[in-house]
Amino acid sequence: MAANLAGHDSHGVGMIPSYLRSHAQGHLQFNRHASVMKDAGAVVTLDGNAGFGQVVAHEAMQKGIEKARQHGMAAIALRNAHHIGRIGYWAEQCAAAGFISIHFVSVVGDPMVAPFRGKDSRFGTNPLCVIFPREGQPPLLLDYATSAIAFGKTRVAWHKGEAVPPGSLIDARGEPTTDPAVMQTSPLGALLTFAQHKGYALATLCEILGGAVSGGQTTHQQSLQTCVDAIFNCMTTIILDPQAFDAPDMQRETEAFIDWCKQSPHEAHAPILVPGEWEEANRQARLAQGIPLDAGSWQAICQAALEAGFPPQKLAQFQPKIG
Repeated sequence: MAANLAGHDSHGVGMIPSYLRSHAQGHLQFNRHASVMKDAGAVVTLDGNAGFGQVVAHEAMQKGIEKARQHGMAAIALRNAHHIGRIGYWAEQCAAAGFISIHFVSVVGDPMVAPFRGKDSRFGTNPLCVIFPREGQPPLLLDYATSAIAFGKTRVAWHKGEAVPPGSLIDARGEPTTDPAVMQTSPLGALLTFAQHKGYALATLCEILGGAVSGGQTTHQQSLQTCVDAIFNCMTTIILDPQAFDAPDMQRETEAFIDWCKQSPHEAHAPILVPGEWEEANRQARLAQGIPLDAGSWQAICQAALEAGFPPQKLAQFQPKIG
């Protein structure tokens, strides 16, 4: 729900059917918690035990915040976590505690993204996320997939019957396309990286820092390529205490720089935003007006609920509350 509030419907309640299918296939395990595999002081490795990413990632960040308070910084490697959703949420958890954080994330399972100049998929959407807490203001937040668009955005576009932006996809023959169906039905195509070689380079480092460093494997292993419903993540997070640096003017410099950027001439209808400002605007609007949900996503949620044994009569009462 927090992802929907931030405007990222690709990582919101529309994931519920996929999670239920993953559990039915034996991948997602209910009632699991993160286990500490190695504690080296400021560096900790955890295993998510295939549990809900929303649970084990929270536990990992709590451990990291605890270690950063002790040491001034910490590195937390989490592996074998079922889909951890919008990475910005975990960064916001760190920022709420007063910490800077940097997150390198890999996606274990079916490859979805083609390497620069490649014609088929070789790795996942591999997000990168950085947050900086501000005094009295929402944090600066960078959070995006290294693919041109997130896989979930192809699902949303597919349900809405919309095309995706050019330069986002190739079909099963390696040809450019704007049809999101190539990521939803066989034969599958592939996502492209953003900014061509630049996104590919970041994706590669996220694969290594997220997957290899955590001990969570990388997508080259055929045994991990099972089904698109089993989305697993590995995440290596660096957490920094701003107070540990010799920078008493850090916050003042930050605000002065933001003001300087926003003073650049621009069109009146297109204000200059800082990282994270778009999400905050969506959050405030949706808290006031509600979360929109397209008919295709709602139908998929209803079908998944019925298959899981949810009573139809109880499901029907939610229909009027969905826009």
